Amino acid sequence: MATNKTGIDQDALIQMFAEAGARQGEALRQAVSQATLRALQGRELTLENIRGVLKSVTQAATAGVARNSGEPEQVENLLESAVDGMDAALLQTVEAHRRALQSFVEQGAGLQQGGMKTALAELEKLEDTFFSALSKGAKVSGTPLEGPWSQVLESMKMNGTDTGARANAAVEQLMAQAQTALRDSRAMSMKAGQALMDSYAALVSGVLIGMSEGMEQGSKSSPRAARTTSGARKR
Repeated sequence: MATNKTGIDQDALIQMFAEAGARQGEALRQAVSQATLRALQGRELTLENIRGVLKSVTQAATAGVARNSGEPEQVENLLESAVDGMDAALLQTVEAHRRALQSFVEQGAGLQQGGMKTALAELEKLEDTFFSALSKGAKVSGTPLEGPWSQVLESMKMNGTDTGARANAAVEQLMAQAQTALRDSRAMSMKAGQALMDSYAALVSGVLIGMSEGMEQGSKSSPRAARTTSGARKR
């Protein structure tokens, strides 16, 4: 298995998209989501690393779809499956950020402290990072997919992503919790808050890995429950 520096097996994804049929959208979505999530788990969850993983997956999907002999409508559906898969993986990243930040807030860290403020700003930028990575990754040399990608990206920006909606909700929740902590006089000192934030990106990565391990254990003990929570996002 040949993987690039982001941990993505691009050759496998390219082949999968090249050979996909019209009814394989859900299988593609799940494969992309799993590949993206595994790659994200293998590095600190900085915006730069997230952007690199998303760009790599997008490049593989673009190259694979360019080789697919399907009709124009099928081509666009395949690209949408790739986007949905990445969006599903990023939802887990948002939740990992939320859990990590919430643990700091519960200890009295203020959202206006240096590291906390930066982490919150990065959470708010996650959807823009998604858009940027898709735009760059879609420009694979020699592929005639500018039109289909343009349609997919336009629709995506118009409707928003699940990642963006979840990130906004997480920010609002954290701000409310921080205000409650401040009223309860549980404020943390600036020095202690910075000490917590020094390894924040690594902490979030650990939270993400823990979440996935928990989900895997849950799916083994309750296959039916796992199936009912894995549906594709409706457009």
